[in-house]
Parts: sequence; C-alpha cells; structure tokens
Amino acid sequence: MSSAFPVQEPATGIPVCPRHPDRVSYVSCQRCGRPTCPECQRSAAVGVQCVDCVHEASRSVPSRRTIFGGVARAGRPVVTITMMAICVAMFVASWVIPKDFIFQTFAYAPFLTESEPWRMITSAFLHSSNFMHIAFNMYALWILGNALEPAFGRVRFLAVYLVSALAGSVGVLLLSPIDTAVVGASGAVFGLFGALFVVQRKRGGDVRQIVVLLLINAAIGFLPGVGIAWQAHLGGLIAGALCTAAIAYAPAKNRNLVQWGGMAAVVALLVVLTVYKVSTFPNFILG
Repeated sequence: MSSAFPVQEPATGIPVCPRHPDRVSYVSCQRCGRPTCPECQRSAAVGVQCVDCVHEASRSVPSRRTIFGGVARAGRPVVTITMMAICVAMFVASWVIPKDFIFQTFAYAPFLTESEPWRMITSAFLHSSNFMHIAFNMYALWILGNALEPAFGRVRFLAVYLVSALAGSVGVLLLSPIDTAVVGASGAVFGLFGALFVVQRKRGGDVRQIVVLLLINAAIGFLPGVGIAWQAHLGGLIAGALCTAAIAYAPAKNRNLVQWGGMAAVVALLVVLTVYKVSTFPNFILG
C-alpha cells in the first residue's frame, strides 16, 4: 500500500494526521497504520480507515454492471427524468415566449435539413400546444424509461433515445413532403418501444401487449385529421430496435465494441439516408 502522505511526528513522538500535521491523532487506520484525525476517518467493517485508503480501495473494486453491460446505479432513472424535464421546460417556454419563437427556432422540416440539421434532434424536445400530446409522450417515456434505463445503464439508454429521436426525423425526411413541420418526442418514445420489444424477445418474455399497443398507435397515425407523424414513429421504432439488438445480443467477448459499433453503424446509416435524400431536393430548396 503506497502512502500519499508520509507520517509526520513532532520531536515529542506524538502522532499527527498526515493530511493535517497540526492535529494530534491517536487513532490509526486499520489498513496502512497511519494516524488519522476525525475529519479523515471513515468507518470500516472493523475499526476505521483513512480517507486515502478508502479512495484507493474504491478504485480497485470493479463497478457493478447491468445485464447489458452498463454501469449499475441505484436510485431514480436520471436520464429519463432529465429528458422529461427538458421537454416540459420547452413546452412551458413555448407558452411564455411570444410569436412562436420556440417552434420557429427548433422545430424540424425536411427542407431545413441541410441548413439547420440540429433541428432533427431539437424537435424531439418540443410538443404542440395540445396538452394531450406532451402528456402521452411523457407518460410513455416515464414507463419505458423506468424499465429500460436500469437495464441498459444511463449512457446506453441515452444513446438509444437520441438515435431514435434522430431516426424519427429521418423517417419524416424520407416519407413526408419537404415542407412538413414536426415536433414531439414520439420518434424517441417509439424507439424505446422497439427497444422494449427486443429486450422482451431476448429474455423470452411475452411481447403481445407491445405489438398490440404499436398496432393501435400505428392505426391512429393514419386517421384523417389526427396530425400524428407516423413517419417519425416508424423511423424511431426501427432505429430503437436495431440499437437495442446490438446491445442485447452482443457477445460477452468485446461486448462494448460490438454494442457501440452497432449503434454507430445505425447512426452512419441514418446519415447516409439523410445525405441521399437531401441530394434529391430541388435546387431552389438547397440554394
């Protein structure tokens, strides 16, 4: 055990804390034997340890992993709550800030893809003025996030969510008129539906309820006057399922490489499709 601080003792031989040489301490660390003052003491299974030994021990203990390789963390689904908070904040801002500034600045339409591509993501954090729009998406995000974030880990869950949001915009780009303006987290949410479907299949669970729910939502999207972008749902669903397939079916050997490589491949495909579609736009749109 290496010591970051040498033991310093005055000429009288009275032990002092290495971190605080002005403090006398007759309590020693159970691991390194150095004196440790009350501020530097940490309770251990037997006796006390100094803060340096506790830090070094924590580095040597491997972090717990989820079933899909993410870092296991107790507590609330932080990423899910954060995504919901951003969506709600933007919804409130759209009512407070006048002249449709939020919509005009962050909503997505295919003809804006080349000039303002970031809208393909920012639009996923906006919602229409219809309260039911944001209420349904936030409820679905809460339910799905509580199920998937602890299983994936925060970073993988966030990656699936954002890739699905991007894919929702790509779906609109490929399948809608170029002047179609869209907002909403539906593409990302449907990506989580696709993720849950893959996870359930991987675990051998029942997927019938998920399929029924997806079919109902797909049918609603085709009803006249509803105003739901089924194209975003479809794009998010496919991308979420593909990303989760890379996560769930990655072999134990080189798991991180396969998982992140698979998700990178999905993003690369979305970029290729976007570039191809934009290249087909009329010149007056591009210019």
